[in-house]
Amino acid sequence: MTDSYNALEHCLEENGIRYEWGVPLKEYTSFKIGGNCTILLSPDSIEQVQNAIRCCRKHNINYFILGKGSNLLVSDDGFEGAVICTSNSLHEITMVGETTIACQAGVHLSKLCTFAFEQGLTGLEFAYGIPGTVGGAAYMNAGAYGGEMKDVITRCDHIDGEGNPGTFLRKQLDFSYRHSAYSDQNYCITTIYFRLQKGDPEAIKARMEELMHRRVTKQPLEYPSAGSTFKRPEGAYASALIEQCGLKGRSVGDAQVSEKHSGFLINRGEATCKQVLELIEQVQQEVYERTGFSLECEVKRIGF
Repeated sequence: MTDSYNALEHCLEENGIRYEWGVPLKEYTSFKIGGNCTILLSPDSIEQVQNAIRCCRKHNINYFILGKGSNLLVSDDGFEGAVICTSNSLHEITMVGETTIACQAGVHLSKLCTFAFEQGLTGLEFAYGIPGTVGGAAYMNAGAYGGEMKDVITRCDHIDGEGNPGTFLRKQLDFSYRHSAYSDQNYCITTIYFRLQKGDPEAIKARMEELMHRRVTKQPLEYPSAGSTFKRPEGAYASALIEQCGLKGRSVGDAQVSEKHSGFLINRGEATCKQVLELIEQVQQEVYERTGFSLECEVKRIGF
């Protein structure tokens, strides 16, 4: 262990931050793929997140913020540095006034949707069943079935790359398709504010159940994956283009284009990152050659 990591360990212990060496990241991602990180940090409060980032910065340790890992592909070689995991903490949800919810980043997105329903608030039905945390959903402006996070988020609190607290209001969040102001920053989102509307509880529940049924019947939820693998190209749908090119079911090792929904690349058992990347490249190349559309990968990669 280097002097930098010895110093980091001392800093973490001084601040009461739990940590573990050599953790396999495949256990922390929905794809179930990837090697080990050098050290995994598990802060249990916003203050500890702040101190974890400051410890890493002070001792020149590369770090990555991890939620539920539902849109993540980790290198087979793992990640050299510290992974700061927020999904086991930051779980508070509170009402701010009658129609605004303040939700910490580690809350599972479906739990937030259920909370909104219980308050009789509409606007988050589209997100019910999207995997991952609320912080991750804000980070990538997650969306489905005609809705996106940008439609309901008014503010995000964060810890910046220096370990200082800050806030982005709606205009500063720079939302676009699967992008936010955080996409290009190594910040940790801590609390997200949602402005919703009063609605009919029966209608809200019916819409949530309808969308969940559509997910279960049309998406390969029985296999590990990172969700939709490719962004929607302008003027087309990635899944339709892939199917049009006869790529449904294409495999490289245990990585496969799902036969149930061709927009998903799945892990049929022991897929490696290398196999997934090779399959992504094959799909991109053949779709471009046959249709002229370029498919951009939506899944975030670390360890490269």
